[in-house]
Amino acid sequence: MSVRENIANNIVTTLQAVTSPVAIKYVTREPFDFNKLSNAQYPAILVRSAGEDREDSSLGGSITQRMATINYELVCFVKAGVIDTARNNIIEAIEEGLDVDRKRGGNALDTQIRSIEIDEGSIDPVGGVIMTVRVLYQYTRGTT
Repeated sequence: MSVRENIANNIVTTLQAVTSPVAIKYVTREPFDFNKLSNAQYPAILVRSAGEDREDSSLGGSITQRMATINYELVCFVKAGVIDTARNNIIEAIEEGLDVDRKRGGNALDTQIRSIEIDEGSIDPVGGVIMTVRVLYQYTRGTT
């Protein structure tokens, strides 16, 4: 399996284990219709790979070490009496969960949350958050 795939799987596994300040109920890499979720499946997160930058970190040869910075978008859906509080709780839960192992099980050099966007009430009674997570990793060319 590629380092990219290992990192994505680690993010999903990590988020599935989060229980505080809110238990994350549903985490997947497969797109879903949030309108079809039951109340018991909230909060829910779609983890999707986004843009990536790559560059050589060693010179020449067929065994070139490369550095990569990949972004993952965490598309979150919450449902609660106070949507703003639910959004704040999912943001905190994700940040605290991902910070436990910023090296993603030894597959990465660092993990950082880079941006947070909210839906501003456009999908009421559900709240939405998109968090961009940037992961820095190194790999040997041909083994991505």
